[in-house]
Amino acid sequence: MDAITPLRAETFAIGELSRLTGLNIETIRYYERINMLPAPPRTEGGRRVYGGPHVQMLRFIRRGRELGFTLDEIRALVALGGPATAPCGQVREIAAKHLDDIRAKIVDLTRLERLLSETVDRCEGGTAPECPMLEILSPVTSVNEV
Repeated sequence: MDAITPLRAETFAIGELSRLTGLNIETIRYYERINMLPAPPRTEGGRRVYGGPHVQMLRFIRRGRELGFTLDEIRALVALGGPATAPCGQVREIAAKHLDDIRAKIVDLTRLERLLSETVDRCEGGTAPECPMLEILSPVTSVNEV
């Protein structure tokens, strides 16, 4: 029978934290500098020692970024209590505003796609003066504006 040993909280060096969260080491340090991630305790030698809560927070931040939330929006979500205790109604408000922003971007991108598509369709690969792509890229100015 194996001896029973006391359980200790699992801790990680920054390299292991990087591997566990899929974030670059410099990104982790950046999140510490801007106070998105609580500063970890340090060993006597000065090395950072991270734990499970750091892993959870970084995964939360990373997923929020993947969904397009800004760091300020993620900070607001964390300020509400983070992934475990934030009031759903307030989280919904932040997410709804973000969704509105995404929908506005989609409208803009759809217009841009239509313009570029029509312009590419008009392009016959001729010379520069008649090139529709160069035409839409060139600023329209009158002689009086120069």
